[in-house]
Amino acid sequence: MSADPLLDETIDTEEMVAQEAASEGGRPDDRVDDARHDEENRLKPEYLRAVRLALEEDRRGELYELVEPLHPADVADLLELLDNDERGSLTIAISDLMTGEVVAELNDWVREEMMEGLPAEAVALIAEQLETDDAVQMIEDMGADEREAVLAEMDAEDRAAIESALSYPEETAGRLMSREFVAVPEHFSVGDLIDYLRIHGTLLGDFFEVFVVDEAHHPVGTCALSWILTTPRHIALADVMKRDQTVIPVMMDQEEVALMFQKYALISAAVIDGTGRLVGQMTVDDVVHIISEEAGEDALLLSGAGDGDINEPIREAFSSRVRWLVANLGTALVASLIIAAFGAAIEQLVALAILMPIVASIGGNAGTQTMAVTVRAIATNQLTRANTGKILLRELRVAILNGVTIAVLVGIATALVFDWKLGGVIALAMVINVVTAGLAGVLVPVLFERAKQDPAVASSVFVTMVTDSMGFFAFLGLAVASGLVG
Repeated sequence: MSADPLLDETIDTEEMVAQEAASEGGRPDDRVDDARHDEENRLKPEYLRAVRLALEEDRRGELYELVEPLHPADVADLLELLDNDERGSLTIAISDLMTGEVVAELNDWVREEMMEGLPAEAVALIAEQLETDDAVQMIEDMGADEREAVLAEMDAEDRAAIESALSYPEETAGRLMSREFVAVPEHFSVGDLIDYLRIHGTLLGDFFEVFVVDEAHHPVGTCALSWILTTPRHIALADVMKRDQTVIPVMMDQEEVALMFQKYALISAAVIDGTGRLVGQMTVDDVVHIISEEAGEDALLLSGAGDGDINEPIREAFSSRVRWLVANLGTALVASLIIAAFGAAIEQLVALAILMPIVASIGGNAGTQTMAVTVRAIATNQLTRANTGKILLRELRVAILNGVTIAVLVGIATALVFDWKLGGVIALAMVINVVTAGLAGVLVPVLFERAKQDPAVASSVFVTMVTDSMGFFAFLGLAVASGLVG
């Protein structure tokens, strides 16, 4: 039993609510969620059907009751699951639930579609509810005229913050940082800081640590909230603050920011301009979005699928994907020319045509494996100029082991079905192609990275070209050289 009777009363009340909920089949929060969410926390199909039925029958009161208990992120999920015309009707029915938190959670394409139908003053009102980085994300893709109209409707201070963010390149810390942070002079004591936080608390927003700055507003240290709450008031901040801190330049790419947070286990970090002045902060919740976005982006770029978003308009999806298919068609012609050069040999021995796809397929898969490992290593700074040779040698060894293993299996099978000489030819061709695939899987992404290009963008097209061409050339060339065909 606690010595604090108020605390005891709180604990007793919580226990009573928990017991009451347990007798009714779950926690109080879960009873609401279970009617709407499945085991994986996704909105249930029957819940979505109920919302659609209420929309069709224009029962706005029921709609509001269905949606009101949802978390803003779940409201965003619901809007994304609906068709465009349904979204408009639902937004009108739950207008006071369409907070900045909901808009911030919306898929980019869905948010853009919804914003297009709203007047500039409505968009400005939503933007003013958002954190600066979220507001920038909502406004940055608008046309110049539409953007200016929205900014003109905003409060002067909010407009200045957004215009400042838009002055930085996309996917940099300056574009993504939050302008809301706590910075105090180093002569403050812990008591001074606590008093300051109490007076200005409503203006400060969420924060995890306090930045201590000098007279020129350069960050000189940080104080975690736990230190502030457990340190006597009379102690000077200079005596308890952490002087070693990780700072982020405004022009740093978001991938580099994410890597710094991961490497140094950061919760938040100061963002500085070219003169070293503190101008913003990056927090871990922003970085989680960056990591998720970058990981998905690289996977989609490797496949040439563009944004790969199911909410992306069909015309946009077609445009982004067909470019790489056309490029792939061009590289496939190289392999076709090699096959055409050995047309007479294939006519003499049909088994060559039967076995060619096996050689190309295994080589392509081996190249894709190595390429995926390499692109990830580049993205996470595991592969640098200092260890490129080491990584190349490692992947070459793996490729040799893989090539020999597959060669033995396919060589024996081919010898049993056709003859031993053809088995030897395909086995040797397999080793050559898998080793070539391993080399291409490392070298192509590295060359793209050295050329200051995203290695995920076109690596797959070129690696596939190399593996297909080398596979056909090695197999057919060895068949001719061995005397299998004249």
